[in-house]
Amino acid sequence: MTITTTTDAPVQVTATDAAARLADYAKLKRQRKLRERLIETVLLAAACVSVVTTIGIVYILVKESVLFFSHVSVWTFLTDRQWTPLFDDAHFGIMVLLAGTVSSSLVALSIAIPLGTIIAIYLSEFAGHKTRETMKPLLELLSGVPTIIYGYFALLFVTPLLQKLIPELPGFNVLAAGIVMGIMIIPYVSSLAEDAMRSVPMSLREGSYAMGATRLQTALKVVVPAALSGIAAAYILGISRAVGETMILAVAAGMQPNLTLNPLEPAATITSYIVQVALGDLPHGSVGYQTIFAAGLMLMLLTLLFNLIGYWMRRRFREAY
Repeated sequence: MTITTTTDAPVQVTATDAAARLADYAKLKRQRKLRERLIETVLLAAACVSVVTTIGIVYILVKESVLFFSHVSVWTFLTDRQWTPLFDDAHFGIMVLLAGTVSSSLVALSIAIPLGTIIAIYLSEFAGHKTRETMKPLLELLSGVPTIIYGYFALLFVTPLLQKLIPELPGFNVLAAGIVMGIMIIPYVSSLAEDAMRSVPMSLREGSYAMGATRLQTALKVVVPAALSGIAAAYILGISRAVGETMILAVAAGMQPNLTLNPLEPAATITSYIVQVALGDLPHGSVGYQTIFAAGLMLMLLTLLFNLIGYWMRRRFREAY
């Protein structure tokens, strides 16, 4: 076999050399395929971790909840208006804990969603580059503060301030806890909403400016509707974060089961009750201990409902815009 190079002198390659080179190439190709398969296997295993973890959580919650509902009917669990599972005269009305969860979440979201949206609009459409690069990391530091610190901030600082405005406000109340929880959730809403607005093509803004719209009109009537799917996802994340918050409510809301939506009163939420029981001395397998799994299952279903609503909203508005 003769191979002609750029020089005039031909290079002689024997059949043995050609076979050796082909064997080396085949070996390198097999090694590359093995490395790619190994990498794919590692990535697949990493992706399966969350799936396996979720399946394990669901299995434990359902298993223990089935044992709980073998002693307490589902109808009683959903309709009873008292929650005293640790008393001799036990009642298992999850509506009491749901009322506290809804009340605290509404207070938090009434603060987090408007402020988070306003901050997102400012950072995306009005703030300069240096201002955005400075404010956004500082804002996201709020999400890194331990929630127990937020809880004592609500109890020792926000509550006394509110008591000056509302003298009859008790020391433990949902209002202070909800306000601080809303402050904590602001970075989640503003960061995701701002990212969604920044992803809107500049051509839409330029078209709006060409029609004579101001920056505010462009932000509110062009950018926000175009980014509505991402903004809705930010809202759903904020709702899920509010529903699942634990330590702020455990410290500042009082952990007193109270069937009311009045934020000026103390209340217990699903998460704070789980903390209360998990730190107690109830024997494993007792009905009182199994209530935390039934409450946890209810919390998971509630969060799943919000996530499904968010998924539906993202699809709907993404198709619309």
